[in-house]
Amino acid sequence: MASGAAVFLDRDGVINRDTGYVAEVDDFHFLEGAIEAMQLLKKKGYQLVVVTNQSGIARGYYTEDQFLTLTEWMDWSLADRGVDLDGIYYCPHHPTEGKGEYLQACQCRKPAPGMLLEGLKELKLDPASCYLVGDKESDLDAAINAGFGHKVLVKTGKPLTESGIAKADEVYTDLMAFAKSLPSQG
Repeated sequence: MASGAAVFLDRDGVINRDTGYVAEVDDFHFLEGAIEAMQLLKKKGYQLVVVTNQSGIARGYYTEDQFLTLTEWMDWSLADRGVDLDGIYYCPHHPTEGKGEYLQACQCRKPAPGMLLEGLKELKLDPASCYLVGDKESDLDAAINAGFGHKVLVKTGKPLTESGIAKADEVYTDLMAFAKSLPSQG
């Protein structure tokens, strides 16, 4: 296992405004302070990994290619601002609403831990030292299922539930409040 820690971020509701099935650059709006929060996390020595369910692909609302084009734009937009993402993982499936090959109960769709486990393996990370920042209970369930040591909710996406709050180690107003709270790495 590598030393150091990573912060795994849900996308919609944590990094960008969750307007429902975001697939086009014109519909993607970074949340206020999110880029600066990611800059701060990188400055403090954390790896950053995005993990996002994308059932809009499964439902036929947009194609996997459209998602990848948007993701490349997001990645370059962040890189232009000094934020190099260490990994981006997505799940294009849905167990009941998917079409064709995307109709499946998979191990990558949160709350399953597949995306997180893949990131841990590829980056050689210890899950106990990693953080998952999400805006809903299924994000936290994925972190629990992957053995993450730190589960964080932010209030910038979906309305928080009592059961979600109970599973969180900490709840913050937004990603910047979380980033400010973390100590720098060694």
